Amino acid sequence: MANPNSVNILEETRVAPSSNSPKSAKEFSLELTFFDICWFKFPPVECVYFYELSESDSIPSTFNSEILPRLKQSLSLALVHYLPLAGNLTWPSDSPKPIILYTPNDSVSLTIAESSVKNFDILSGNDMYQANLLHPLVPELKMIADDIAAILSLQITLFPHQGFSIGMTASHGLVDGKVATMFFKSWAYLFRHGDEAANMSLPPELTPDYDRSSIKDPTRLDFLYLNDWMTVTASDSPNERNLKPWQRISVRSVPDEMVRATFGFSKQDVQKLREKVLLKENSDGTKPQPHLSTFVVSLAHTITCMIRAKEADPDRPIYIVLAADCRARLDPPLPLTYFGNCVISFKSYSRATNFMDEENGFAFAIQMLNDLVEVLRKDILDGAEEKVRAFFAPKEPGFQLISVAGSPQLKFYESDFGLGKLKKVEIVSVDRTGAVAMTESRDGSGGIEVSLTLKKHEMEHFTSLFSQGFTSNV
Repeated sequence: MANPNSVNILEETRVAPSSNSPKSAKEFSLELTFFDICWFKFPPVECVYFYELSESDSIPSTFNSEILPRLKQSLSLALVHYLPLAGNLTWPSDSPKPIILYTPNDSVSLTIAESSVKNFDILSGNDMYQANLLHPLVPELKMIADDIAAILSLQITLFPHQGFSIGMTASHGLVDGKVATMFFKSWAYLFRHGDEAANMSLPPELTPDYDRSSIKDPTRLDFLYLNDWMTVTASDSPNERNLKPWQRISVRSVPDEMVRATFGFSKQDVQKLREKVLLKENSDGTKPQPHLSTFVVSLAHTITCMIRAKEADPDRPIYIVLAADCRARLDPPLPLTYFGNCVISFKSYSRATNFMDEENGFAFAIQMLNDLVEVLRKDILDGAEEKVRAFFAPKEPGFQLISVAGSPQLKFYESDFGLGKLKKVEIVSVDRTGAVAMTESRDGSGGIEVSLTLKKHEMEHFTSLFSQGFTSNV
């Protein structure tokens, strides 16, 4: 394995929204909604995009003199449209809750680095590799003070003669997957248009909507969630307005024994799994046919293999957590380009033994996920008062938590800078959470890709189970 610290930092700079725009000269603030506060003490989300370059473009002298300046310029232009990302999360003494505040001359931290080893193909491939090799490619999101926190941090890393990566670290409470991918696509869009970009507007699907008036909160979930967080994190700092992520879930290091790998589901793979479920349902003759969406089928197979691959108590408790984008599910619905966190999670509980059964384990996972998805068809905020408190609720010893980061609906692979192929997107933060990272297939075929992190021997077992699932009962 390559040395995890094989990245040389060349420059640490800051990029501000373009001063040529009158927008960047004005203060801009947003109050947090209960959606933001629900997540604002979680560790930041980390993601890295790998772009393949031609031999000539990936020569350091060419990249640094021609491509890098354009990346900085287009980033500055993109921030004009996304001013809050250049600002900070802060908690003024005269405010009852934190706010997002942009002031003129605020900026985003940008690190420029160069990899000293030729591991681009390894990191941007599907095969198993040491998980912490990705960590030098994403920057830290630093606290300015206990009550002032940055919202976004970026890092561009050149892999000479191969390609480059862009690492993004964003506040979990203020930037959900929709906002993060919109911003990244906007940066790429403006880069592609070169000199014309300075006078361009973003297309409607990339233009953020900052109107928060449609989010109704008659029961004041915002203060309920805030009080819950303040109670549980009170020991982290004597400052009651402390904005640091909760220390208990903010561990940044990952053991060397942990490895990552990516697995794909083609349309044909999903259909094979569907047919197995339908065949079993038809043979039983009494059970209603479940809803077999691509999402449910692929995730059910993934979590079944994860549970079986883990060497632990076969009767251990299993918690499955799904997060849903609420923009289109509220009444009235929000614009799909709404800026801010608009995600809420749903949890289900069972025992590992139900997934271990060779005959019925996969079908059990299908039903469990379908029951969770069915909740989304009802009142999306039903039980919202308990969302944060439920996270802190005691869990049985030895539990296994599996959640999902990302979504095929976010269309990660539409982030085209026009430089070279977007070879891979990795959600790095799943290394520490045990989540399954999910994106659409890179080839545009309509399939799904999942990435996960396990101990090496567990990943080898998972790999075997994953491939067997398409040819045998699961």
